[in-house]
Amino acid sequence: MERVYLNGASGLKLAADVAGDPDGQPVVMLHGGGQTRHSWGELTRTLAGNGYHAMTVDMRGHGESDWCPEGDYSLDRFVEDVHGILSGLKQPPVLVGASLGGICSMVAAGESDNLPIHGLVLVDIVPRMEQEGVQRIRQFMTAHIGGFDSYEEVVEAVNAYMPHRKAKPRSPEGLRKNLRIGPDERLYWHWDPAFINGDRTPSTVRNVERLRDAARGITVPTLLVRGKMSDVVSEEGVKDFLELIPGARAVDVSGAGHMVSGDQNDVFNDAILSFLAEVESAGRCGTTA
Repeated sequence: MERVYLNGASGLKLAADVAGDPDGQPVVMLHGGGQTRHSWGELTRTLAGNGYHAMTVDMRGHGESDWCPEGDYSLDRFVEDVHGILSGLKQPPVLVGASLGGICSMVAAGESDNLPIHGLVLVDIVPRMEQEGVQRIRQFMTAHIGGFDSYEEVVEAVNAYMPHRKAKPRSPEGLRKNLRIGPDERLYWHWDPAFINGDRTPSTVRNVERLRDAARGITVPTLLVRGKMSDVVSEEGVKDFLELIPGARAVDVSGAGHMVSGDQNDVFNDAILSFLAEVESAGRCGTTA
């Protein structure tokens, strides 16, 4: 993979990895809140191996992207970042967004008359989310904002949060890229604490009707990938979403929760490849928003 830096809103630099054929169909992946671009590692390699130009981006305040000096992590700024990312591409991509990345992609695609994309994949996110599941995510993030004493403590916390995962991390290696070492030598999640505890977080401007209105405005081929065991997206939420976007479809990934790509990588990757093939065959990606 090649490291590049993209232009986000207000001059922020966003770190990204790119892989695959530079002349292939671009696929831009945006992670969920509290994650980093490395959450898409397996999908990135799969896409690159199938001739796509894969790009996975660290959202503002996450991973190796800039932290916002003003602590502005409102939804509008994330949406502006999406526009900045797309402006630097040679051809319209298919956007793949999980959780926060999906919300930003949904709003960018639905509230813009000319967003240059060929398709949209939303991973376990819909306008009508289950608040109990959303609150569980927030509790997990805030519970460890003070850091960890060891990698073993991190592994224990992740296992407790996702007990449904069959493959438990036996070593901390897979978590290292999602952590940073603080001045006090403790381990911290690799994101700006202001993202969850500040005055301008995504939740301060999130509302169901805005997201539903945005969904109604989406005109590109759209796929919703839901974790069958998700506590964030219910069957009712899926039904509502599909009614908002004529022609959109949804697939369930059995055995997966909200973190679909990490829970069932092979099934998830196959679903994405199948959708991309459909988008291309429907006109060689000739449809844009």
